[in-house]
Amino acid sequence: MRLKDKVAIITGGTKGIGKATVELLIQEGAHVVIGDMDDNGIELAKALSKPETNCTFIRTDVTNEEDIKHLVNETVKQYGKLDILFANAGIGEATMIEEMSYQDWQRVINVNMNSVFLSNKYAIETMLSSGGGAIINNGSVLSFVGQASVMANAAAKGGVANLTRTLGVNYASKGIRINSVCPGYTLTPIITSKPQDFIDGLIKNHPIGRLAEPMEIAKAVLFLASDDASFVVGSNLIVDGGYTAQ
Repeated sequence: MRLKDKVAIITGGTKGIGKATVELLIQEGAHVVIGDMDDNGIELAKALSKPETNCTFIRTDVTNEEDIKHLVNETVKQYGKLDILFANAGIGEATMIEEMSYQDWQRVINVNMNSVFLSNKYAIETMLSSGGGAIINNGSVLSFVGQASVMANAAAKGGVANLTRTLGVNYASKGIRINSVCPGYTLTPIITSKPQDFIDGLIKNHPIGRLAEPMEIAKAVLFLASDDASFVVGSNLIVDGGYTAQ
């Protein structure tokens, strides 16, 4: 129970890495608030709530500043504090630049980077007044390498990595540890919905010979959220089966 009585917000928590992290943090004793647009989160929160650990769903558009403010404020209203933020929400894209509209570019940047800024901003404001906390942003192997046809996602994830470093340096002395987890390709619905030959191509890029399970990434998030990572600040923790080591 490494997170007993801690209060966590997880954006994009209804599926994939977010859902696995919700489940794991609850197992470790945290109260978890899911911020997501998917109303399936209502039933998920009911199913995961236990007498000793609560799970709450708050419908949230992570690109909407008022929604993020409401998510943080309502969490504090219900639980009295905020100890952990996992800024996880994200979308995928695969479009060559000459085929991508500016509107589609903005959508990827808004969801994958601007939402991280918003959730970090309001979580930090709360944590500054309550004595600190831990923030984990969801980066990617694309925080460090380029890949054909995913330039908007790579740009966003590169921004997340440097935002994480900068915020980590800025707020470490104030008791707020800010890091990111940077997964390799993971068996989330974004990937599993693709044709098998596409998935096989991704597997070839991972020396470990497979893609990650969402729970493997969730365990890295748990480490960064817990006191086990008490001296980890401004780090972008790569969990990629060797993808970026090549």
